[in-house]
Amino acid sequence: MSSPLRLQRLVRAGFLLAAAVALPALAQSQAARAPQELELVHSFDLARTQALQTLVDHFNAQNKEYHVVLGRRDWQQGDLPHLMILDGEAEELFLAGQKPRYRPLHELMRSAGVPLQTVRPPVMMTRKPVDAQGRLLALPVGLATPVLYVNRESFRKAGLNPDMPIQTWQDLQHALGQLFDSGNACPYTVSEPGKVMVENLSAWHNTPVTARRGRADAPAFNGMVQIKHVAMMASWHRARYLHIFDRGPEAERRFASGECAVLAGPSASWANFRRQSGLDIGVLRLPYYDDFPGAPQNTLADGASLWVAAGKKPAEYRVLARFVAFWLQPENQVAWQREAGYLPLNRAGLLASESELLGEDLENVRVAVHQLTNKPATADSSSSSLVGRESVRRVLDEELAAVWADVKPAKEALDTAVARLHPPAGAR
Repeated sequence: MSSPLRLQRLVRAGFLLAAAVALPALAQSQAARAPQELELVHSFDLARTQALQTLVDHFNAQNKEYHVVLGRRDWQQGDLPHLMILDGEAEELFLAGQKPRYRPLHELMRSAGVPLQTVRPPVMMTRKPVDAQGRLLALPVGLATPVLYVNRESFRKAGLNPDMPIQTWQDLQHALGQLFDSGNACPYTVSEPGKVMVENLSAWHNTPVTARRGRADAPAFNGMVQIKHVAMMASWHRARYLHIFDRGPEAERRFASGECAVLAGPSASWANFRRQSGLDIGVLRLPYYDDFPGAPQNTLADGASLWVAAGKKPAEYRVLARFVAFWLQPENQVAWQREAGYLPLNRAGLLASESELLGEDLENVRVAVHQLTNKPATADSSSSSLVGRESVRRVLDEELAAVWADVKPAKEALDTAVARLHPPAGAR
């Protein structure tokens, strides 16, 4: 073999050997530069998942070392996710136990040196993400309050003016009678009856839902206004003005399909109704009883919160604090309200809800905020951490179901619910 040819082959072999050595090192270098993942688990529907993904994508575009990634797994399976959006029983289970599974939000932000730009948690808001000093333990990203939705076209077909205000329950009864007489098979339905007909009805009329029994508070939502309202709803149910469906989203689905003309349901549902139904829908405040002194007062805000897991790395916490601050930026607040339908978390969001430029996009937020702040909340109209529990709501809905089945009158059903949740000392 000639010397030049041999030299060429040796050089080529040297290049191949160098490449073989360099490629793993290059792969390791690229892997080291790949963003580390911070998992955020949730259980949102498709539309809200898309809104959340858009928010996350915008945040990730500004961060090279860490990326937030969405997941839908059970937080109990495997290691705790970095972030969890929890509500209802899942949230209650997460908060149970001796050792907290979360890093308090106010502490996270202070340690990271990142301002927490939120309004002070109002007393009519769910108490789960708030400590005894009124500091946020989690970010309440999914707050809503019950409002009244009306199918404006159904009103017009029934000879009703959809722009006429419905202020009292008597006003609504008149409208439902006319809707029924015009052939509407489902004039009115309610999403989450216990939450609307007892919890919020009570706050709206400045009536307590608990009472002191011994050394602790106990449910006491069997007073005059609660009995009056459930009895009135029972009469509407017998007259087929009111239709109650299974607990869950069925009532909202029936309204969105055009089957039911009026719905009392979460203010956040406005975004889905406008996106999916194609109906001409109005959103109004809940009615009240004008013969009850002081009404209307205020309703209650409830919903999912964003929790930060305990036991994560300091560098990860610094990124999570920046993510919370990013979510609270004015433009992101507006986008979240518009696309997900939830209530604002800071002054920027509140101001946006009043903006005429956003038109009907945030009509639900305007109505909800005006309803929540109609009057300064009192001790009797504030959120109750006891009655807001899922176990209490389940008992209440079970007893209300006996009313709809015409098995129990309103007073017996509410008395039974209270007794089941706080039986007399001799019966324990």
